[in-house]
Amino acid sequence: MTVTADETWNFEALQQEADDIRARLNRFRQSLGRFFVQKQPLIDLMVVSAVAQEPLLLVGPPGTAKSDLVLKFKDAIGVSDDDYFEYMLTRFTEPSEILGPIDINQLRDGRYIRREQGKIPTARLAFLDEIFKSNSAILNILLTIVNERKFYQDGVPQPVRLRVLFAATNEIPEHGELAALKDRFVLKAESLSVQDGYFTELIDAGLQSEVYRNLNQKPWAEGHATLEDLLKAGRYLTGLFARREAGTAEGATDRELFFPADVFREYQRLVKTLVREDGLFLSDRKLVKLYKLLRTRAWLLRGGTVSRDDLQLLTYLGESHREMELLRTKVPALLGLT
Repeated sequence: MTVTADETWNFEALQQEADDIRARLNRFRQSLGRFFVQKQPLIDLMVVSAVAQEPLLLVGPPGTAKSDLVLKFKDAIGVSDDDYFEYMLTRFTEPSEILGPIDINQLRDGRYIRREQGKIPTARLAFLDEIFKSNSAILNILLTIVNERKFYQDGVPQPVRLRVLFAATNEIPEHGELAALKDRFVLKAESLSVQDGYFTELIDAGLQSEVYRNLNQKPWAEGHATLEDLLKAGRYLTGLFARREAGTAEGATDRELFFPADVFREYQRLVKTLVREDGLFLSDRKLVKLYKLLRTRAWLLRGGTVSRDDLQLLTYLGESHREMELLRTKVPALLGLT
């Protein structure tokens, strides 16, 4: 990840501030949950993914609050319009719509430079709706941005400012050409309809949301936490991952310090069970990313050590609707939580 000037925070200073940052982030996620019906688990996932700076995919039919979750999240952490990019992708979407139009004056001089202001390269938080409907040109651009945090200007790689990426889709296609992009989204969470179990609550909350929209009010923007808090938390955890505890020849690793042996064995058991019994595909890269997300969740919710409860993140590893439905019940059952 390319670090911008405002992200060169000193680890010792972050360590002193870590508890306060964590408290602010927890107030933020719990407060935001009050403005939705049964969406707290999704909001928690959004915060974990944002801190870990791993993209999150929201999956569900239209009208299940996917975009509303992102917009309220953005407002609640005080992200300005200059730092936010949102777009609905189609198979006709052109690179200029994502990266910016070609600068005609530069082109006259033989340079292929995009005017990226207001597009994804200058955003800190982005939301891409219907991401899997994009064409191959857009897919390649997004892979480079997600993998390497860069895009190309006149053949020269340039860093992007993007740190938090949320995407949404109504359907998860099975096309092989989308496999690489799907694999970059370690967590894929369903946003399901709540009307069957929470009909009255949905009507009341939905009507209140309409009032807020018509009056241009944003009571969820309560200032509990900021984008900087998310980025500082991520930087702090990165610093923890890089450290080794003194006292042994080489120092204890992060896994030895924060992932108890019995919980780690349970993690391995779950992964092997899901791969062997259900054909779940987990790339090596995804397993490493998942470790980081488990640690982030453990720090956010309890301040440190990974527990069996954190292994519920494996619920969100499904690559298709069938796998998502399976994992929704199987992972809690394997963990003895049902």
